[in-house]
This record gives sequence, C-alpha cells and structure tokens, in this order.
Amino acid sequence: MAKQADPFDYVRDWNRRLATEGWWHSFELPDGTLIEGVCDLPGLKNRIAQFPIPSDLRGKRVLDIGAWDGWFSFEMERRGADVVAIDCWDNPRFREMHARLDSRVGYLQMDVYELDPKTVGRFDIVLFMGVLYHLKHPLLALERVCSVTSDLAAVDSFVLREKHRPGADVEHRPIMEFYETDEFGGQTDNWVGPSLPCLTAFCRTAGFARVEVRKVLTNSACVACYRSWEPPPSHPAEPPDLRDVFHHTNYGINFSTRYDEYVTCWFDSPHARLTLDDVKPEVSGHGVRPIHVRKVGRWQANFKLPPGLTSGWHDVRIRVKDSDWSQPKRIAVDLPLETPLVRITGIADGQTWRPNEIDLGKGDALAIWVLGLPPNADRSNVKIALQGKSLNVTYVEPPPGEDRPRQVNAQVPDSAPVGLLEVMAEVAERRSPPVTVEVLRHPRVPG
Repeated sequence: MAKQADPFDYVRDWNRRLATEGWWHSFELPDGTLIEGVCDLPGLKNRIAQFPIPSDLRGKRVLDIGAWDGWFSFEMERRGADVVAIDCWDNPRFREMHARLDSRVGYLQMDVYELDPKTVGRFDIVLFMGVLYHLKHPLLALERVCSVTSDLAAVDSFVLREKHRPGADVEHRPIMEFYETDEFGGQTDNWVGPSLPCLTAFCRTAGFARVEVRKVLTNSACVACYRSWEPPPSHPAEPPDLRDVFHHTNYGINFSTRYDEYVTCWFDSPHARLTLDDVKPEVSGHGVRPIHVRKVGRWQANFKLPPGLTSGWHDVRIRVKDSDWSQPKRIAVDLPLETPLVRITGIADGQTWRPNEIDLGKGDALAIWVLGLPPNADRSNVKIALQGKSLNVTYVEPPPGEDRPRQVNAQVPDSAPVGLLEVMAEVAERRSPPVTVEVLRHPRVPG
C-alpha cells in the first residue's frame, strides 16, 4: 500500500524555499526592483483583499502583529495609515526593507501577549495574519488582540480541512488539534490547528461582537472581527427595558480588567423567544456576543466584560433583534474604593420601618442608612456586621448625586439573638462607629 502523503508537506517546502531565498514576503520597490520571497505578491495582495480595509487609510491607526518581513505593514503605510509593526524577534529583513522604502512604520520587538492599550494604545485596524497557529495560548492572544482593537481585526489563520483529517468532519466541528513538537510540517513553532468553527468561536469568545468569515483560501481562512454591533435599523422596534446590570458572581457593579469577568443583565422584552444571536449587549460602544440567554420571570443575558476598557464608569446598553438601544446602566471598571469616613445615620425594620429595631417575626430585612459610601459602593464591597457577624447585603442604593446617606439592606438570620445588638458598616477598610438595634422575635400572626 502506498504511503499517504503528509498534508503538511507544503510547510516543509516553504521552509526549504525560505532557506534558499531568504525572504518570506515578496516586494516590488519604487524603482521596479522585484524581490522574490516564499509568499508571492499576488498571494499577499489576495490575502489582504479578503478584508474590508479601505484603500485610503489616512487618519487611521493600524497594528501589524507578527510583521515578519513587513509587506502588510508597508502596504498599510502606502494606503496612508499610521502603522505600528510588532514581532517577537528583531527581523533584519524588516529593517532592510524599512530603510529601502524610507518607511516611517514604527517597529517594536514585542510578544503578542504583551499587548495592552495602556502601553501601545488602540488601533482602528489590527492585522493578525498567519500568527494564531504559532501560539500555545491562542484564545489568550485573541483577547489581547481584541483589547487593542477599536474597530476591525483582520484574522488570517491556518484551519483544519477535510484534506488534513479525512472523514473526521473537522470543517463543521469546533475542534482544535495540538502539536506537541514538529507534527505540523516539521516546525516546532506550529502549536495548534483550529477548525473554522473553532476559529470563529475563539474570536467571539475573545470579546469581538461580530465575526464574519470572508474567505477560505487554500491554506488559511480569513475572518473579519468587529468590536461593535451593526447599527439599529432606520425605524427600530421599541427597546428592551434594562432593569439591572451586575457582576455575574458577586452581584456588584465593580469589574476588573485583570480577570476574566462577566456581566449579567436583567431586562424585559415582549419577545417570547430570544436566542444568543438576537441579544446584543455593549459596554461603552464595545459589543460582545452573550454566552447565555434565558427567561426566568424576566430575561437574563450573560456576556464577557469587553477587553481593553479604560478605568472609570461605563454605560451598559442592550438591544434585541431589530430594536433600538435600551436606556443605559452604569458599571465601574478598575476604580479604587475610597472614602474618608463611614457612619450609620439611621436604622429600621425593613418591613415595618420602625426605627432602631427589627422584628424577626415579621421579616429578616434590616435597613441601614450609611453616610460616606463612595459612588462605586455595591453589594460586594459594603459590609454590615451584627454583633460582629457578617450579614448578607441585598441592596445598596445607587449614588443619589448629592452627599447624603444611602440605604443599605441586609438580611438578619433567624438564629440572631434577641435583645440590644451592635451594628457596624465597613467599606474601603473603614468601619463606622457601632449603633444599637433591638432584635425582636414576635410570633407571626396567621393571615
């Protein structure tokens, strides 16, 4: 039986040609000189032509990740963009071509995992061409790419095809192969082989709102990834009623970009059925596809906190199907919790509203009015203690816009002793002086 050809032999051929020719990219210089590389000019032009990148990029900022010899970088500069190129090594051929073209492209030796808007800023267009499958942590890399993209990321990557795994239906399954050593064409820096469904799922999971397959070429797939949703129609339907927005695990309004955090939205909509593709949330204009949508009383949607948000307050909005945007709700991102003082100015039974007492025979809600809460105080960072034991905080009044006490509700357990007990509030490591509440337990009256 004849030995089956290795579907990755073309990579070995590329390596042989690179060793001979020296150049990976081909170039045509202004004087007509043609530099022949492994990737010919028609192929390079065809790859970039798959993406909706205008011919006039004046006023736009472009990042080229894994620039190698730099053809894509210099092409974006030719179109008028302000270009930054990065690679994990200092490629002398990039520098040679940079000089021969009298280029102004910025060139940085940087790993893709180092990308951060705080250090490199944001880019209208990010090129991520032929890099993803070289990375051991492809999803993390796509999150870093997303964080510095303000509009479009052009992702070009090898994808598994039927010819690579005959009969495995890889072209319709969201799967990825891992190459421990040199299984992919004899190269030890080819780590993963995603299927096309896996690649698009990765891009959505990384934080892009819309992911559009532009073309599947002979050896790669071209995927356009957008940070924002398409605009509502000219005559949109009524918007959903956004009722609440909070952290998916601690139910507060504070979020950290250091972690993989998710936003939960509660909203009302007349639609009887909504899918993941129908619900379109955004944070400060950055759309994210939900990972979960369900109706339990009212509608709930969970979605990733968009990568690359700046420190401060951000508006969350949502739209469904062909509706307009909902009213916004605010969340705090990377904001410190600071206050000069914390003081309890009042306390009452949350059921009867009688001051300075709570009757556990009527309910377990204790209402406390606290002065000194910072604007981003929430259910997670405001602590209430009864006789030294922490209570479950169920509500923190939104900032009133003026310096006055805010209401905080806490649950008193049925096991609490009766009598005069001390209540304290704590936020930002500052504790209030204790106040006294009388805990009562009158028998419940039937009916």
